[in-house]
Amino acid sequence: MDLLFFAKALIMGIVEGLTEFLPISSTGHLILAGSLLDFTGEKVKVFEIVIQAGAMLAVCWEYRVRIIDVVRGMFSDARAQKFILNLVIAFMPAAVLGLLFSKAIKAVLFAPVPVALAFIVGGIIILWVEKRHARNPLPARINSVDAMSAMDAFKVGCAQAFALIPGTSRSGATIIGGMLFGLSRKAATEFSFFLAIPTLLAATVYSLYKERALLSAADLPWFSVGTIAAFASAFLCVRWLLRYISSHDFSLFAWYRIVFGCLILLTAFTGMVTWAE
Repeated sequence: MDLLFFAKALIMGIVEGLTEFLPISSTGHLILAGSLLDFTGEKVKVFEIVIQAGAMLAVCWEYRVRIIDVVRGMFSDARAQKFILNLVIAFMPAAVLGLLFSKAIKAVLFAPVPVALAFIVGGIIILWVEKRHARNPLPARINSVDAMSAMDAFKVGCAQAFALIPGTSRSGATIIGGMLFGLSRKAATEFSFFLAIPTLLAATVYSLYKERALLSAADLPWFSVGTIAAFASAFLCVRWLLRYISSHDFSLFAWYRIVFGCLILLTAFTGMVTWAE
């Protein structure tokens, strides 16, 4: 493998880390970046899932104190047990639906034009939620992830399931869904971060096991490059996002989604860019 191939893996890792926790869809951006870079194929699809583990590890590092406390108290502390149960409950909808429909979704929707449409629809939904929130600025019902009930976790988990559609955004679905269900912006964002841990870990392990026949020891270097790049860029992004939401809403990301989605459709239908399927 030449340096250009490793450079492409590095770029894909950076794209994954920068987009995983923003409400703009990491999967959608990876599909588009892979198309532009001519970095496609069945093995690359596995790569795109595996490097999500790097982004997940960035969250683990950022919240390492909380995670260690939860692990220590999982058999003795009621607060830790409730937290773990809520994560399990929120994880299940996407896990079950993903197992049932992932093959059909990949066959039909993993292409630039469907991703662009999902970008636009998701952006419109974010703008609607933010406008609704500004018009009725009622105090949030839940200001901390520890105040969430099992039903709150289930509702957020159902919202996350919409992210099975590439271009929707896992973080966007969980954060905006959480806000609709009464969570504060900060609580919804933090729960989205925590929910990423079991979700991305399960996706990585499942993909590696399912596609193990495609992989070999020779793939380890470029998989490692992408994963490390995803970790570094995701770590910076998580810290930036926590500061950003303290004084901003998500309208900027909504407009980005809409403009970017329209640009993809324009280039696709005019032939300015030949997007690989």
